[in-house]
Amino acid sequence: MRIEIFGPGCAKCERTTREVERVVEKLGVDATVEHVTEMSEIVDRGVMLTPAVFIDGKKKIEGKVPKASDIESWLRG
Repeated sequence: MRIEIFGPGCAKCERTTREVERVVEKLGVDATVEHVTEMSEIVDRGVMLTPAVFIDGKKKIEGKVPKASDIESWLRG
């Protein structure tokens, strides 16, 4: 599983990355978590508000920090 967090490195983006990593570890999911900070890539992927989370190329949330329960739901999917 590939999880991408899009954002320039702001506090909300960092919090999102930490929360996703925490849930991945808690569930024991085999996933790669990548923080994408390059603005051209963020725009190319259609992200208008950060943070945004993509799982296997599909946007799950944009513009806010996800709740742990939401992340768990996405990962169990």
